[in-house]
Amino acid sequence: MKERGGSATPPGALAAPLPRAHQVRRTRWWFELLTIAWLAWVYDAITNLAPLRLPAALAHGRDVLSLETTLHIDPERGLDRWLAGHHTLGLWISDYYDNAHFIVTLGLLGFLWWRRADIYRPLRSALVLVNLLGFLVFWLYPVAPPRMLAGFTDVVAATGAIGSWHTGSLASHANELAAMPSLHIAWAGWCTLALWQISARRWVRALAIVYPLATTFAVLATGNHYVLDIVAGWLVLGLALAIVRAGAPLGSRLRARMRLPRASHTPGARPAG
Repeated sequence: MKERGGSATPPGALAAPLPRAHQVRRTRWWFELLTIAWLAWVYDAITNLAPLRLPAALAHGRDVLSLETTLHIDPERGLDRWLAGHHTLGLWISDYYDNAHFIVTLGLLGFLWWRRADIYRPLRSALVLVNLLGFLVFWLYPVAPPRMLAGFTDVVAATGAIGSWHTGSLASHANELAAMPSLHIAWAGWCTLALWQISARRWVRALAIVYPLATTFAVLATGNHYVLDIVAGWLVLGLALAIVRAGAPLGSRLRARMRLPRASHTPGARPAG
């Protein structure tokens, strides 16, 4: 059969292979939901300990701020005071702080699961590890955010942001002592990595770079994180990626073994050796 405008295709010739993204099967949706539910359960278990750990968390917060002052990397108080004086801007940034990290991260995660199964597993595994490493630090070293210290304004609570976790009934479901590391920053960095892999368009990659920068400003100016929290967030992301990369060869071998068909027995055949 001869294609229009092309050369003849020999009978029985194989069609060109599909892109790898279409060859990899998606993981089960219920498994992904169970993973998210399990992470939420672990987070909630740590949150339930918050009332018993408040004095230690406040002390740790003061220690972090004192270290930053010594190192001359403490813009939190100045940014917080400036934003507290601009109510409308403070409301916009507070809404961004409260909602963007969930919407952007979960939206990207869902897109990767649906359209890019070829890169979904390692990115999902890295995000799970980011959270587990963060939870471990929350457990071992609770840190109160700057807004809970003297001289700071809780901009999110003061502006009445949509979906605020600082006031009302939602406050009891949030870990108020989880400043270190900043999972806002770790998640934003993960989103940058994901966007960089799924698109080579300049405007997409520009947004991928701007997103963690905007998040950095938001978490500092609203009084929710220290500079060292941001550094810790990037370190947690880097460690999670390193662990996933180190375990990739083992995971590939295990999946390959699971896909291997059982060896058939040929009558009269002798084992080698």
